Amino acid sequence: MKTIKEKQEDIIEEFNAFDDWLDKYQLLIDLGNEQQPLDDEYKTDNNLIEGCQSRVWLHAEYVDGKVCYKAESDALIVKGIVSLLIKVYSGHTPQEILDNEPYFVESIGLREHLSPTRSNGLVAMIKQMKIYALAFKCK
Repeated sequence: MKTIKEKQEDIIEEFNAFDDWLDKYQLLIDLGNEQQPLDDEYKTDNNLIEGCQSRVWLHAEYVDGKVCYKAESDALIVKGIVSLLIKVYSGHTPQEILDNEPYFVESIGLREHLSPTRSNGLVAMIKQMKIYALAFKCK
């Protein structure tokens, strides 16, 4: 299995293949559309991420010492963003998640191409993933 760093490098490489931000947005939308829909049982207020402009549900499970994330959003680009975060963090130990910042966000220029409210939402998604990792680590 790839490390979190290797997964981030793959994402950077994938996004760097495009020069135009419209193409990068399309890639985000495609990634969001490829993601498995979240079961309705997890679309609860408890799983809604505070601070996101659109609705984003994030569910985490602890399986064999690893954190597995699932998420969904009602906004296409946000769904793509959360799918990238899942691609990077899901399937890793809580400590690995806590030790690795999502530097790909800066490297692909994502943060600078998001509106301030979307950027806040991105920070909220990362924070929630880290909170789940910390909670599982403390169990």
